[in-house]
Amino acid sequence: MGDTGPPATGHYAKEPGELTQSTPSTSAPRPVAVTIAGSDCSGGAGIQADLKTFMVHGVYGASVITALTAQNTQGMRGVHIVPAHFVALQLEAVFADLDVKSVKTGMLASAGTVEAICDVLARRWSGPLVVDPVMVATSGDQLMEPDAIEVLRQKLLPLAVLVMPNLVEAAVLSGQSVAGSSREMELQGRLLLDLGPKAVLVKGGHCSWGDEEAVDILVTASGVEMFSSKRLKTPHTHGSGCTLSAAVSANLSVGHGLECAVALAKSFVSAAIAGAAQRPEGRGRAPLDHLVGLDELSRSTRRRQLRVARYSVMVL
Repeated sequence: MGDTGPPATGHYAKEPGELTQSTPSTSAPRPVAVTIAGSDCSGGAGIQADLKTFMVHGVYGASVITALTAQNTQGMRGVHIVPAHFVALQLEAVFADLDVKSVKTGMLASAGTVEAICDVLARRWSGPLVVDPVMVATSGDQLMEPDAIEVLRQKLLPLAVLVMPNLVEAAVLSGQSVAGSSREMELQGRLLLDLGPKAVLVKGGHCSWGDEEAVDILVTASGVEMFSSKRLKTPHTHGSGCTLSAAVSANLSVGHGLECAVALAKSFVSAAIAGAAQRPEGRGRAPLDHLVGLDELSRSTRRRQLRVARYSVMVL
C-alpha cells in the first residue's frame, strides 16, 4: 500500500484495530505538526482533539486558533471568530521558531481567515498540508461563513497534499448532491481533484446507505483506493473528523507515505471510537477516546516504577 516510510513514534495501528507502541528516539527532536483550527472547550474536537492525537503518535503539536467555540457533547452554544490578522500572526510565530513537518487545517470560519492563512502558507510553507474543510459541526451548527467556501475552493485546496471532506462537505465543494453510493463519492473526489490538491479522501463514515462497512475513498491522479472498516454503531463520534485528519498529518510528519498515513489514521480512529463507546464522556455525543492504547502502557509503567521503588527500599 505505497511507501510505508519509517515507523511512527507513538501509538498507531499496524493492522485495523491493532495499536502498537514504537520506541521514540531519545536523541533526535520529535517531528512537529501544526493544527490551524477552532478551540473546543469541552476537549472533544478541534484544536484539543488534534493535539491529543499528535501526542499519542509521538509528534510535537503546535496550534493556531481560528475561533473559540462554546460547545459540549450536547451542542454548540456560541462561536467567537479570532481576527484574521491575529491568526496569521500565530502561524508566522510558529514557522519562525519550529521545524514544522506537516500542517493541517480544520475550522477556518471566515473568508478573511482563509485568505490570511493562504497568504502565510504561500510564503512560508512547501511541505504537506492536510485540509479538513470543516463546515458543519456534528450537532448541525454551521462553522464556516458562506463566502469563505469559495475562497477555500480557489485558494486553499490547490495548496493541499490531501483534502478530507465528509459527504456533505464533498457535495458542497463539488456542487453536487450528497453522494448516495461509493461511485458517486469517487466522482465527487475527482471533481475536487480538478481544483488542484494532490489527493482527495472522501469520507463515508456518516453515510446512510452503508450498514456494515465505513468506506472512505482516496482519489489521486494515479488512481482510486478504497479504505474500509467495520462500522461501529455508536453515537459517540464527536471530533472524529478532526481526529482522522490530525492522525494523517501526524503520520505524514514521521515520514509515512500518503496511503499508509491514511490507513494508519483510519485504524486509529476506529479504535478510538470503540474506546469511546465503552466509557463515554459527557451527557451527549461523546468524543473519541484519544488515549486508547495508553492504558496498558500506563499499567506497565506503574509496574516498572513499583519495581524500582521496591529495589530502592531494599538497597536502603
